[in-house]
Amino acid sequence: AAHPLTAFLHGGIRQAHHRKSRQPARDVRLHRHRVPVQTGYPQAVHRCIHAARLPFTSMDSAISIAACGPAGKQKRRKTEKRGSKPGPTPKIRLTRTVWIGIFMIVKQNYPKYFAERKAQVFKMYKEMYERWLAYDLDDADLKPELEKIQGDDAAIQDRFAVALKFGTAGLRGVIGAGTNRMNVYVVRQATQGLANWVKTQGGTQTVAISYDSRIKSDVFARAAAEVLAANGVHVRIYKALMPVPALSFATRYYNCNAGIMVTASHNPAKYNGYKAYGPDGCQMTDEAADIVYAEIQKTDVLTGARTMPFAEGMEKGLIEYVGDDCIRALYDAIEARSIRPGICKTAGLKLVYSPLNGSGLVPVTTVLREIGITDITVVPEQEYPDGNFPTCPYPNPEIFEALRLGLELAEKSGADLMLATDPDADRVGIAVKCKDGSYELLTGNEVGVLLLDYICAGRIEQGTMPKDPVMCKSIVSTPLADKVAEHYGVECRNVLTGFKWIGDQIARLEADGQVDRFLFGFEESYGYLAGPYVRDKDAIIGSMLICEMAAYYRSKGSSIKEELERIYADYGRYLNKVDSFEFPGLSGMDKMAGIMESLRKDPPKDFAGDKVVKVVDYEKPEETGLPAANVLIYTLESGSTVVVRPSGTEPKIKTYFTTKGKDLAEAQAKKDELAEAIKPILA
Repeated sequence: AAHPLTAFLHGGIRQAHHRKSRQPARDVRLHRHRVPVQTGYPQAVHRCIHAARLPFTSMDSAISIAACGPAGKQKRRKTEKRGSKPGPTPKIRLTRTVWIGIFMIVKQNYPKYFAERKAQVFKMYKEMYERWLAYDLDDADLKPELEKIQGDDAAIQDRFAVALKFGTAGLRGVIGAGTNRMNVYVVRQATQGLANWVKTQGGTQTVAISYDSRIKSDVFARAAAEVLAANGVHVRIYKALMPVPALSFATRYYNCNAGIMVTASHNPAKYNGYKAYGPDGCQMTDEAADIVYAEIQKTDVLTGARTMPFAEGMEKGLIEYVGDDCIRALYDAIEARSIRPGICKTAGLKLVYSPLNGSGLVPVTTVLREIGITDITVVPEQEYPDGNFPTCPYPNPEIFEALRLGLELAEKSGADLMLATDPDADRVGIAVKCKDGSYELLTGNEVGVLLLDYICAGRIEQGTMPKDPVMCKSIVSTPLADKVAEHYGVECRNVLTGFKWIGDQIARLEADGQVDRFLFGFEESYGYLAGPYVRDKDAIIGSMLICEMAAYYRSKGSSIKEELERIYADYGRYLNKVDSFEFPGLSGMDKMAGIMESLRKDPPKDFAGDKVVKVVDYEKPEETGLPAANVLIYTLESGSTVVVRPSGTEPKIKTYFTTKGKDLAEAQAKKDELAEAIKPILA
C-alpha cells in the first residue's frame, strides 16, 4: 500500500494538475513516487527540488523551465544538445525538507484539494492505526501505547501518517508503536528488505549484527537475526553488546554481504536506530540503500516479513554468535596500530574514563589495559550499560554536561586525562589537565590535529612511515590538519562530510593494492580512525592513541595541552567555530536556494576586508573530484576559511569558520568579524 504522504502527493498533485491544465500529464519518477511534471502547478514542486539542489538531467525544455521557478528559464546541461530527445528518467533523492516544502505548497496554494486529500489521508492512517490496535502484537509495550492514544488524532497522526525512511544510514526514530517509530515490526520490515537484497548478491549470504546499550537494542538485533534466518541468510551476531567498529570488523572478518548495527549513536534515550553496512564494512551505498528501500516498500509492516524463532535459527546453524577469535582479531588489529608499543607500561598515566552507559566499557578498557594502562578509574554512575542514560540527557561526548561527572572525578583524583565514548563507541571526547591543575575540553579538530602530529612524528621516528602516506578528513574539518600533513610529507585528502567518504578513500587505496598508505582519518565531530581494519570511525583506537600520546608526552615531561600549544606556535593559533542560520517554512527554502545561488553568481570579494583568494564550489565535481554537494568554501588572504553549507535534513544554513591569530583572543576576534560580515548575506 502506498505511504499516506506519498498518496497525498500522488493523488493531490495529479488532481490539481488535471484540473488546471487540459494537457496530458507527464510523469517523472521522484524516488519511486510518480508525480506529473508540467508548467503550472508542478512548477512549484520542481521549485522545491531546485531549492534543495537535487540532481536531475535529460528532461525536456518544459520540465527544465518548470524547475527554475520564477526565473522561467534554466540552462541546459552540457550533456544535452538542442533538439535531442530526453534521456532516461532520473532518480531524485528527496530530503525531508523538500517533502515538507511540497506539502506546504499544496496546503497554501490548493486549499480545496488539500482539504480533500487531507480527509483521505486521515482516513488512511486512522485505518492503519486501527489495524495495529486490532493486531496480536508480540511486543507487550506496544498495545498499551496504542490504547492510550485512542481518540488523540495528533498522537495517531504522529505515529502513522509517515514511515521512518531507510537511507544510507539506515533508520532512526523514537521508540514506540507505529510506522513512524522504532519497533520490532519496523525492524522486521527493514530487515526483510535487506534480506531480499542480500539474496541477489551471491557471496557468503551472511550478515553480521551488533547492538549498543539503548532501550530494546538487543530485542531489535534478535528480531533482525530471526528475519534473516527465515530467509535463509546466515547471521553472525555478537553475544553481548559491542560498538560500531566491532560490527564493521565482523562484517569484513566473516566476508559478509552486509552488516546491521542497532544504535542511535548519541541521540537522547527515547531514540533508537538501525544502521546498515555494505560488504566492505562501510555504511551502505546510495545504490544499495535505494534497492533495499524499494524492497521495504513492498513489505507489509505487520505481516510481510518472514521470521523464525531465534533458538530454531541457532539449531539450524543459520544464526551463530560472533566468535572469540573475531573479537581477539579486532583487539590485535587495533593494538597493531600502536605508534610506540610499550610506552604506556612505564609512563604511569592516570586516567578517568566514561563509556556514558554505552557499549565502550569492555573493548576500550580491555585494549587500554593490554597496552599497559592500569590506573583507570571508570565513572561509576556511567559505567554499566543503561539505555536510559540517567546522568545525561544527551550522551554526546561533545557536550559538557555528558562529561561533567567525569571531570569532577578527574579533579578529585588528579587524573592526567579524562575521556568519554558515546553509546555506540565510534566517537570519543577528551579533557586534558593543564599546568594549573584545571581541565580543558578539547574540540574534535584539536584532537584530530594532535593525533595526526603524534602519528606522523612517531612513525618517522620509529621508521614505520609507509611510502606516500595518505590521511583523510572532511571538508569542514580544520585546515590546520592540511598544514601538519604537508609538514610531514603526508597527502591530505579532503572528502565530503560523513565518515563513509573516508571509508571510500580507503577502499580506493585497497583496490589499487595500496591500502597500507592510509595513515589516519578524522572528522571535526570527534570521529577518528588509524588503519584500514574497519571502515567507520572507531573510539577504541581513538582512546588507545590518545592515551598513548598522553603517556608519551608525560614521559618526556610534557603534556597534551603543552603539545597543542606547540602546534599552535608552529602553525598559528587556529580557531574553529560553527554557526547556524534557520530558514523555517516554504519561503525559507526559497530563501536558502536564493542565498546559495547569489553566492555563486556574485561571489564575495572579501569578508570583513579579508580578501577572498580562492573559492571551491563542491557542486562542480569536475573541479573537486568529489560527488556534487551544495557546499562553498572561501579561502581568505589571512589563511582563514569560511564554509557555507545548507543542512541536508533541516531548513538551516551552517557556516564553519576557521581563523588564525597570534593567540586565541586574536583568532576569536577574527572569527567574530567574519561572522558579522556574513550575517547580512544570510539575513
